[in-house]
Amino acid sequence: MANFSKSHVPQFAVEVYQNEYLPEGGRDVNAIVTVTSTGGGTVGGAVSAPHLFGVPGEGTDAAVALMVDCSGSMDYPPTKMRGAREASAAAIDALRDGVHFAVIAGTHIAKEIYPGEGRLAVADRTTRGQAKQALRKLSAGGGTAIGTWLQLADRLLASADVPIRHGILLTDGRNEHESPEDLRSALDASAGRFTCDARGVGTDWEVKEVTGIASALLGTADIVADPAHLAEDFTQMMETAMGKEVADVALRLWTPVGTEIKFVKQVAPTVEELTERRTEAGPRAGDYPTGSWGDESRDYHVCVQVPDADLGQEMLAARVSLVIPQPDGSAQALSQGLVRAVWTDDMAASTSINPQVAHYTGQAELADVIQQGLDARKSGDTDGATAKLGRAVQLAALSGNADTAKLLSKVVDVVDAAEGTVRLKAKVAEADEMTLETRSTKTVRVKK
Repeated sequence: MANFSKSHVPQFAVEVYQNEYLPEGGRDVNAIVTVTSTGGGTVGGAVSAPHLFGVPGEGTDAAVALMVDCSGSMDYPPTKMRGAREASAAAIDALRDGVHFAVIAGTHIAKEIYPGEGRLAVADRTTRGQAKQALRKLSAGGGTAIGTWLQLADRLLASADVPIRHGILLTDGRNEHESPEDLRSALDASAGRFTCDARGVGTDWEVKEVTGIASALLGTADIVADPAHLAEDFTQMMETAMGKEVADVALRLWTPVGTEIKFVKQVAPTVEELTERRTEAGPRAGDYPTGSWGDESRDYHVCVQVPDADLGQEMLAARVSLVIPQPDGSAQALSQGLVRAVWTDDMAASTSINPQVAHYTGQAELADVIQQGLDARKSGDTDGATAKLGRAVQLAALSGNADTAKLLSKVVDVVDAAEGTVRLKAKVAEADEMTLETRSTKTVRVKK
């Protein structure tokens, strides 16, 4: 992806929330790192450039590929195919002038619907109209091999010399016409090359497939149970994509000798494990990908294990930076924060849990126990499902996650939320169960 000079990036701010005090023998240091990006301001004293999607004629700065499931099941009921056409048309209407784009019909093969011939169109009134004409000809038939859709999207997006490359993928069924290894290979090849939002329409698709695609490509995943709501969802997705101003932002962690990184995860607005995605970035430094940014704020949980030290000692446990790549192979640091460790015999200081750390530890557990509870329910383990989903209800109530609490109440009858006492509902609508599973990683921000 493209690189930026100092004047071409939004301003990033990094705030670190932690209890830096450790008891004698204490080694684990936890911190919540809040990263906030604001565009159109000043960066390093220089006035930043206009919005990167900016004014028509100022250059093109994004490429978008729409991948629309056209497998045979999209005709059952016919409202799915109709909804997909209308949603894709709405997304095309939301494209800014000058943005490169293409439309792909996905079955057991991937086919360019517009503009064709292995190229991208440039959005303006004419091309948007032509693309919507092409959408009207979409019909359902064939199987589902999502890896082929992603491979074609990657080839098309790579042809544009732009900073932001984004995919929007819609499917209604399981990926039955290629192996899981083929899909994983396509995701591995596409990771870091473009971001992708994935949506499942109806209730015949596999939640873990759709959320896995979005996770691998640093996008969002959701269910649209009713095809009538697709257009609204696609418009919002495209408007969000149009708000992205800088790509390839990495969270860089530098740690001193003897310090080990236990984990790095995004904890807001969703839980996303980043630990295994580290790429080395010089002596004792590693980069964790965060994807594309517009005006937004996200929280990350960093846990490092420091060497043992004597009471009264203090050390820098980690330095956290936001960086973007430069043409010469170096990286420009946008902002940074420090994680510290201080050993003390003050029991009150060393046993106090930072509110942000406590909150997000609970939110990560909430996501885990929902998945475990639903898996237990599917396998017929009633006791296990009741225990896990009861704990989920308790955590949702404790953290004020009202949206998740509402979704849980459609799967269990809540007897006592504070105690986590629940009964499994005898009958649960498939859409309600899938919605809970798909949205289980969505978190609420801590009240600071």
